[in-house]
Amino acid sequence: MAQRVRGENMNLDSKSLSTSATTPWLGVAFRAWSGTRWVETAVSGLDGRALAVAAEALESQLATGRTGGPPPGPAATTVGSFDTAPPRPMRDLGTEGTLARVRELFRWATDDPMIKFVRVGLSWNEEERHYLNTAGANCYQRFDRVRVGVIPVAIENGRSEYDVLQVGSLGGQELLDSLTETRVHQATAMAKALLKSRAPPSGLMNVLLDPGTTGTFAHESFGHGAEADQFVRNRSYLQPLLGKTIAPEFLTLVDDGSIPGAWGSIHFDDEGHPSQRTLLVDHGRFVGALHDRGTAFALGASPTGNTRRSDFLGQAFVRMTNTLIEPGDWNLEELVRETRDGVLLERWESGMEDPLGGQMQLKVRRGHRIENGQLTDLVSAMVLSGGVLQFLRDIRGIAKDENPEIAAGYCGKGYGDLLPVGDGGAYLLSRALVGPS
Repeated sequence: MAQRVRGENMNLDSKSLSTSATTPWLGVAFRAWSGTRWVETAVSGLDGRALAVAAEALESQLATGRTGGPPPGPAATTVGSFDTAPPRPMRDLGTEGTLARVRELFRWATDDPMIKFVRVGLSWNEEERHYLNTAGANCYQRFDRVRVGVIPVAIENGRSEYDVLQVGSLGGQELLDSLTETRVHQATAMAKALLKSRAPPSGLMNVLLDPGTTGTFAHESFGHGAEADQFVRNRSYLQPLLGKTIAPEFLTLVDDGSIPGAWGSIHFDDEGHPSQRTLLVDHGRFVGALHDRGTAFALGASPTGNTRRSDFLGQAFVRMTNTLIEPGDWNLEELVRETRDGVLLERWESGMEDPLGGQMQLKVRRGHRIENGQLTDLVSAMVLSGGVLQFLRDIRGIAKDENPEIAAGYCGKGYGDLLPVGDGGAYLLSRALVGPS
């Protein structure tokens, strides 16, 4: 697998400006089957002599005794070129043009005198990957990713609060066009409103998740636990539940790396298998996991297009792409009435999961009380926690949404193996423990 990455990071706040080119990645990973295991070498650059040395190093590892059987699982035979360069790539803006857009976002966010501090971050990269194998696969893909965040901080009488406006997707300058002055002012208004917010309630209660938080739940509940290398290692609470009903009939959860323009989408994985929509939960029944060719062989399944390397120096793992809960048939007003008394969680910030024990934790920036079936007071940051399986059993409704929001994030597996992943969903009603963050 050959890889080339270039891009730029820019951060502007009320005290400083920093801008830097993304550390350029250019190199190749070689992999071969020894008869019992995969062995690898990697080299920076595309110099012919360096490539030959890396290949020779791999051959020397194989020369020590090639016993055993053939490689496990089906080899990919994908052939194709998938160049998704946007009509207006970010590189065409240049550093000065990008800085001008960042300063514009900063100016909009500082229009209000109550906003005492603002941070604007923008990053973009162009990535190319070319995969070849001896089974005939020969596939090239290019992606441009852009991610922007605006964080306004309001301060009054010794209390500070902030809100976050963050967007990210495949594409180019069109993402910047979507960040309007109105959207920035909405974020600053919310930061100010949070200065008057109440503390969130505490205890076991009805919880209504906004689409971004639902996506985070999808990632944390069926993220690493549904990656089949965890099954092979007996480190997933989900493994004994395969084929069983674990949620209401109206819940369907998928991992889909083929969604056009979504942050975590790819055309093929780092074993050359095409990306696809993989059903994890189908109408309440846990029906599948995410596979590479090795886990597919071990568990009698098929590769799902989820073998991903963070870069040519990283290890190939079974990884998520875009993980989302599909829409239901409620509207938001109906879900609020059904909640009756509880809390709406809004603006996800982070999540954690325990793939062995089946526990999770979701953190959000803000929310609203729900009292007598009505949205009432704004509340400050809070944390939801509990067991995934109980949360699934308690789901009572999912909102309609023909175009689920795909939030842009990063996920790690191992040390430093961060990859772009998307999370998505619609408003979802369940029950869980909630408390202040």
